[in-house]
Amino acid sequence: MRKPLLSLAAALLVTACATAPAAPPPGAGRPMGGGDPLVRALDDPKRPEADVRLDDSRHPAEVLAFGGVRPGAKVADLIPGNGYYTRILSRAVGPTGKVYTYVPDELTKLANRKPAVAGIADDPAYGNVEMVLNTLPNFGAPEKLDLVLSAGTYHYHYTRLLGSPNVVAINRKVFDSLKPGGVFLVVDAVAPAGTAAQGAENLNRIDPATVRSDVTKAGFVFEGESPVLRTTADGYQTNALAPNAGRVDQFVYKFRKPRTAAR
Repeated sequence: MRKPLLSLAAALLVTACATAPAAPPPGAGRPMGGGDPLVRALDDPKRPEADVRLDDSRHPAEVLAFGGVRPGAKVADLIPGNGYYTRILSRAVGPTGKVYTYVPDELTKLANRKPAVAGIADDPAYGNVEMVLNTLPNFGAPEKLDLVLSAGTYHYHYTRLLGSPNVVAINRKVFDSLKPGGVFLVVDAVAPAGTAAQGAENLNRIDPATVRSDVTKAGFVFEGESPVLRTTADGYQTNALAPNAGRVDQFVYKFRKPRTAAR
């Protein structure tokens, strides 16, 4: 009975934010303005070609710009998969910034192999990246952060894969890890309304209303949504990770820790 969980854990260590819609016209994921640090980050020659091919559907520059990523920022990539966003964040925050790529122990133990992002953290070209291995309920970083990114993996908090943990408690850990005014940026595939655990377990999706309720209960203020990954072409009944899923509707939510919050 553990085989499906083992396979999924291995997949999570290899890929994250896999809920990409069908590719729009070439170049759509790269905003104009080559002087922008986020645009330059996409031009990193060390990025795998497989990652580059996903840019037009994932719109990473727009997503991270919405989150306020900037040079010098201290950020965490929560459940980073193969490091698609870890690499981009590393280049975007630059040498004065820091990226903590956080891999839950629950996944490494199930997959029984080294996380894919270990190779990034060990690469001198990404000297500002540090891999953190700990349980999901113990999420944190060695310093206060400007941003925590959860890209395509929030729904796993509602699955047996991660032990169905206390989601609000995890979000509170994220809250505590951030500086006052810091941002929690959540990207995931849309599930039908009212299908929290069921949508997560069976469809690899999450109801956006569930996410908003969870995160605000932890003390965050909902600041807005980017429409960059939304589509009306999704029927919401297919598994978001299935090869035949087609274009998947995804939400990008920005939550902020109040600037008046205690550190």
